[in-house]
Amino acid sequence: MKSFRKVLFWIHLVAGATGAVVIFIMCVTGAVLSFEKNIIEFAERDQQRVAVVSGERLPVSRLLASAVEAKPNAKPSGISISADPVSSATVSLGRDGRVFVDPYTGKVLGEGNAALRGFFSTTTSLHRWLALEGDGRAWGKAITGFFNAMFLVLAITGLYIWMPRKLSFRNIKPVVWFRKTHTAKARDFNWHNVTGFWCSLVLIVLTATGMVISYRWASNLVYTLTGNEVPVQQARKDPPAKPAAESVFPENVDELWAAANARNDGWRSVSLRLPVSDEAVFTVDEGKYWNIFARSTLTLNSATAEAAKWELYSERNSGQQLRLWMRFTHTGESFGLIGQFIGFVACLGGALLVYTGAALSVRRLARWLKQRRTARVPRQTLAEDAI
Repeated sequence: MKSFRKVLFWIHLVAGATGAVVIFIMCVTGAVLSFEKNIIEFAERDQQRVAVVSGERLPVSRLLASAVEAKPNAKPSGISISADPVSSATVSLGRDGRVFVDPYTGKVLGEGNAALRGFFSTTTSLHRWLALEGDGRAWGKAITGFFNAMFLVLAITGLYIWMPRKLSFRNIKPVVWFRKTHTAKARDFNWHNVTGFWCSLVLIVLTATGMVISYRWASNLVYTLTGNEVPVQQARKDPPAKPAAESVFPENVDELWAAANARNDGWRSVSLRLPVSDEAVFTVDEGKYWNIFARSTLTLNSATAEAAKWELYSERNSGQQLRLWMRFTHTGESFGLIGQFIGFVACLGGALLVYTGAALSVRRLARWLKQRRTARVPRQTLAEDAI
């Protein structure tokens, strides 16, 4: 067991030293992104909320027309309306952002906080593919995916290495809380152990779910382990070119919206994907599942407004539900503010683990080099005496 622990220690040390920079970047950016949605919602509260609720909501076509009037060069890619009476309608404009529209007056309330959203977009790019662009993005994703897997190895091996050989309160107590030390080495060792004790399990969850996002084989494994058929990956097709005179939304959009809402049994929000072709696809938050990010999909025939397909979240197989849950567990959002806070602390802890681990590794390397120099001096002295 001693040899096994030694092997794990060196795997832990080499992996940590190799991936320190990238892992540190992912930890810091992960912490920054923990409350992204909450911060944006707070900053845009005057645009995302309606000050005065008056009368009935306007037809969807009127809301879309207001967005087009405000941004004539942009094409709406979707519209979302919440059941909350004080919530504004959100019209997505693809790469041109979004606009918030008062659902009662049709007034455009704003385009969001561009600077703040830009900051988080850059942070996300740094977190996911090291902010590389063009052909470099694929390389960036491969690098972050690899080092995320390496971080999982670090978290698992670190937990084992941390475990005292004899489990007792006396042996565990010194490494579960920060204590006063007299040297920088002892301080870093204490911080590394304490942080690892409190953060390792959360980091294992974050990195494992990150692997499901990064790697197709890991995502497929979720379906295999739950006894479900692995979904066939659809090849991406470039959308056909649209005629210049084509409308940005169908003339019967109000009829389609009314047909979708005819099935409303307490939905929290409804979104329509634009542009509409032969089918109108609605994404529905029914607001009745334990997974707060559960969504159902309603597909209507765009010409007749008749239902072509109604895919309930509750009817999805366990693999699909678990895969969606993992996506938002990686960000901590599956458990609300508590989960986001735990993820935030764990990410900061991961950054501290990288710093203290690197510091300890540098000291170990410096000590080894010093020992080699010291051992070389007596040999040189003996050689000179022999001459």
